[in-house]
Amino acid sequence: MNNDGAADVDDTDVVRPRVAVALVLFASIAVVMAIDLAGDWSTGADWTHLGLESVVMVLAAAGAAALWRGMRAAQVRAVRLGRDLEAARAEAARYREEAAEALQGLGYAIDRQFDRWALSPAEREVGLLLLKGLSHREVAEVRNTTEPTVRQQALAVYRKSGLRNRSELSAFFLEDLLLPRTG
Repeated sequence: MNNDGAADVDDTDVVRPRVAVALVLFASIAVVMAIDLAGDWSTGADWTHLGLESVVMVLAAAGAAALWRGMRAAQVRAVRLGRDLEAARAEAARYREEAAEALQGLGYAIDRQFDRWALSPAEREVGLLLLKGLSHREVAEVRNTTEPTVRQQALAVYRKSGLRNRSELSAFFLEDLLLPRTG
């Protein structure tokens, strides 16, 4: 399953059978042409005819070889991408584990600051969603309300906090987290 809850569709599950069919078709054409060429040769067919069939046979064999090489290269790339994906997933899990305590602490700090600003439950929720980067329209959708209502609640958050806008709200909580490393 992917993040949307839909079943993952591996492109190779669709492409590999098509490439295999094309490979078999090219190889079959090459074999049939070789058999026909041998029969024509034994009956003394015209050299032009034999030459044309030879070209078709070589082209079919070359097509089969090119598809085989392409399929093998794609398999190697797929294995490499699979390893890279697993490494990225492991790195993301490691980061989430390392950052969990800090993020939990930030969540508590935000909650305490919202208490100090005396935000209503609706204003708190709007404030958090704005901090997460949602637009007013997206906040309205999440909260099942209208965009003008969200705008009013956002203005109340800014007024109670003494901040002017979303940028200042974000900076209030994040600027100290983004200090340069020392030492």
